[in-house]
Amino acid sequence: MAQYKTPGVYVVEKNAFPNSVVEVATAVPAFIGYTEFSDNKGTSLAQKAWRITSMAEFNAYYGGPPQSKFSINPLPAADPKAPPVTGDFSITDSATKQRTEYELKAEGTSYILYYSMLLFFMNGGGPCYIVSVGHYGDDLDADKISAGIDTLLKEQEPTMVLVPDAVRLSAQDCTTVQTNALMHCGFKMRNRIALLDVYDGYKDRQDPAGDCVGAFREAVGTNFLDFGTAYYPWVNTSIVKEKDIDFTVITNLDVLTDLLKKELSPITDAANPTPAAKVKIDQLNAALAAITSDWTKSQDPATDKQTLNKTLLAVSSLYPQIILAIQKKLNLLPPAAGMAGLYTMVDNTRGVWKAPANISMNGVVSPTVAISNDEQEDLNVTTQGKSINAIRSFIGEGVLVWGARTLDGNSLDWRYVSVRRTMIMIEESLKQACKAYVFEPNTANTWVTIKSMARNFLTSVWKRGGLAGASPDDAFSVFVGLGETMTADDILEGLLKVSILVAVSRPAEFIEITFQQQMQKS
Repeated sequence: MAQYKTPGVYVVEKNAFPNSVVEVATAVPAFIGYTEFSDNKGTSLAQKAWRITSMAEFNAYYGGPPQSKFSINPLPAADPKAPPVTGDFSITDSATKQRTEYELKAEGTSYILYYSMLLFFMNGGGPCYIVSVGHYGDDLDADKISAGIDTLLKEQEPTMVLVPDAVRLSAQDCTTVQTNALMHCGFKMRNRIALLDVYDGYKDRQDPAGDCVGAFREAVGTNFLDFGTAYYPWVNTSIVKEKDIDFTVITNLDVLTDLLKKELSPITDAANPTPAAKVKIDQLNAALAAITSDWTKSQDPATDKQTLNKTLLAVSSLYPQIILAIQKKLNLLPPAAGMAGLYTMVDNTRGVWKAPANISMNGVVSPTVAISNDEQEDLNVTTQGKSINAIRSFIGEGVLVWGARTLDGNSLDWRYVSVRRTMIMIEESLKQACKAYVFEPNTANTWVTIKSMARNFLTSVWKRGGLAGASPDDAFSVFVGLGETMTADDILEGLLKVSILVAVSRPAEFIEITFQQQMQKS
C-alpha cells in the first residue's frame, strides 16, 4: 500500500488475471554425430549445441555428405552342398559359363548423420540442435559422442536425443552411448526422451549371427526405460539418388574396368561385329581409358566425370547394376531420425498427446525385414517389458509406424510414448510459469494465483484432447494451500507445494469388436 501524504486523486491498478502458462516446444530433437566441418563464419561449432531450422542451414554450418568409398570383391565359390551365396551383383563368363558373385564392401569409416538429417526433414522435421563431435576422416569414438550428449546439459529446449552414428560403432560401444543417452534423459534432465536404433537392425531376427532385438534388449539394461523408445527394423530409403553416385566411389577401378571389358567380350570377340557394336566397343574403351588415366587434370574435370559416367551407364548393363547396389547400401538407414521428423509433424498437426503411430514414413521404400502379426507380438509385448515399435509395410497403405510404446512396456504409467511426452510438456510448461512466483509471499493470494494459472492451462490442454474426462474436474485436479499440500513447517522452511493430478489421454492400441448372431425378427 502506497503512503499518501499529498492530497489528491491516486490511481491504483490491480491485475485481474493470473499469469498465463506458455506451452513449451515438444518436438525439438538434438542430433549428435560427425559432420564435414563445424564452422559459423570462422567460429568453431565443435562440441557445441547449435540450433538450425532447415537442411540449408545444416549445409551452411556443417557441410555436405560424406565421400563414401566401396571396393569390388569377388565372393568365394560356394560349396555345392551349401545354400547358394548371393552377392550384390554377379557376372557370367562367356567362355566358361561360370557365374561369379561380387560384393561391394564399404571402405573407411561410415558416417550417417547427414543422411539421417535428410530423412528427418523429409518426414516433417523442423527446428533442431546439432552437436558435431568430429569431422569426416576421424575415427568414430564412443567417448566423444558421449561428451556430445553431455553438451546438451546446458540446453533446456531439446526434447529428444538421437545418436545416429552410434550404430556404426562396435556393439559394446553402441550400448555405452545408448545407455548414456537414457541416463541423460531420465536421470540428469527428465525433460526429454531418447530415440534409439537397434544395433544391426537391418537383419532378420532369425539371422545366423543372432537375434538383434534380443541383443538390444539385453544391452540396454533396466534403468530409465520410460525415457526411451526404439524402432525395428531399419528402412530402405530413397534419400540418395542415382545421380549422386558415379565411378569415383569405387576404390579399385582396375577391377571395374576388367569386369566391364569381360561383360562386352562376346561383342568384342565376334568375327563380324555390327557397326552399332563397334561404336559401343569404341565408346567403352575410350571411357575406360579416361577413367584409368588422370582425368582430374583436365580443364573441366566435373563435366568430364559426368560425361564418363553417362557413357558407362549407356554402353554397359553391368555398370548400372553396380551403381544401383551402391545406392541401395547408402540408402539403408536406421529409422530413429525419420521418427523424430514424424514426432514433429504429429505434434504440429494433432498435438503431443497423439500417439506417433499409424502414420506413413516419407522417403522410405520398404522396411528391411517384413514383420507379420505373430512376429510383432514379441516386439510389442514381452515379459521383460522392453517393447520395440515395429515398422511395417501394408498393402495399399505403404510403410507405416505400427507401435507407440516406450521401452518400459510393462509400466501402466509410462507404457506409451505419447503419455511420457505429454507429461514432460505439462511439467515443463508449469515449471517455467511458476518461476515468476519464486520469492513471492507464501500466502493465500499466491496460492490462489498459482492454482488459477494451472487450472487455466490444464483446461486448455483438456479442450484440445490432451486430457481425458467429460469435464475439466474429471480430467485434472489442482491442490495447493495450508492444510492441503503444506504444513506450517513447510511454510516456515519456504516451501510452496502444489499437487496436480492429470488424466492423460491414452491411445486405443487394441480395438475389440464383438459380433454375435441374433434371432430373426421379421
